Amino acid sequence: MISHLIKKIQSTKAPVCVGLDPMLSYIPEHIVKNAFKEYGETLKGAAEAIWQFNKEIIDHTYDLIPSVKPQIAMYEQFGIEGLIIYKKTVDYCQEKGLVVIGDVKRGDIGSTSAAYATGHLGYVKVGSKHLSGLGTDFITVNPYFGTDGVKPFVDICSQEDKGIFVLVKTSNPSSGEFQDRAIDGRPLYELVAEKVVEWGNQSMDGVYSNVGAVVGATYPEMSKILRTLMPNTYFLVPGYGAQGGTAEDLKYCFNEDGLGAIVNSSRGIIAAYKQEKYSNFGAEHFGEASRQAVIDMVADINRVL
Repeated sequence: MISHLIKKIQSTKAPVCVGLDPMLSYIPEHIVKNAFKEYGETLKGAAEAIWQFNKEIIDHTYDLIPSVKPQIAMYEQFGIEGLIIYKKTVDYCQEKGLVVIGDVKRGDIGSTSAAYATGHLGYVKVGSKHLSGLGTDFITVNPYFGTDGVKPFVDICSQEDKGIFVLVKTSNPSSGEFQDRAIDGRPLYELVAEKVVEWGNQSMDGVYSNVGAVVGATYPEMSKILRTLMPNTYFLVPGYGAQGGTAEDLKYCFNEDGLGAIVNSSRGIIAAYKQEKYSNFGAEHFGEASRQAVIDMVADINRVL
């Protein structure tokens, strides 16, 4: 699967990923109003507003980008109705030719991880049939349980040609509370990185592995170290834009060939119309604002590669 993502990145010349992380506060009033008019101020009404919002952004950006990353929590907060829209969004993006990275951060004991892997990436046996559940191409994985919690995901990657991105060094301010703690004189994130390489060797897809790593743009010095430790690991890079990461910060996540990383932006794209820079588009044309924000992001990142 990573080779497919790389081909998409190369064809679009855009090592970027749009984070579809909708909040009702991001959605223009006219979209919410129409959804509530049809379904009332209900979970279904909120979910419909999210769907219309997502669809507009996808329609205005799919030809510019290789992938999207819906954060499942933003859908789960609206219960089953939200999860229906999560699945609808995944399917629609794939119909548009986009690689879908489900930001689900799953990880548990072996049997539970196996069920998560099946539900998000694989096929579940129902009688004589094997059926896809959520059907994403990649998901994010939490490695806290160690090898037996990650191996089921790696196995699915190899069996079904899917991919995962394992949390290594995240972009949030408190990430260092655990990730930077020294163990035998080395920070924990370096030890996790070495395990990711070990796991990744079991699911190589060309030069790179289907087992990638989440490495935040907000810690560039650590990105340098991790890039050296994981030369054949693709990085999913959060933290650009709204979280403070710059193109100069994240350039260390890439290899010399200009590959090796895909950079995510969520609020900076989907809520672009709220920014002063794109205010001329107005709420009625929020999709066009998102399109321009993607164009600007791609140019900014390619400038440093």
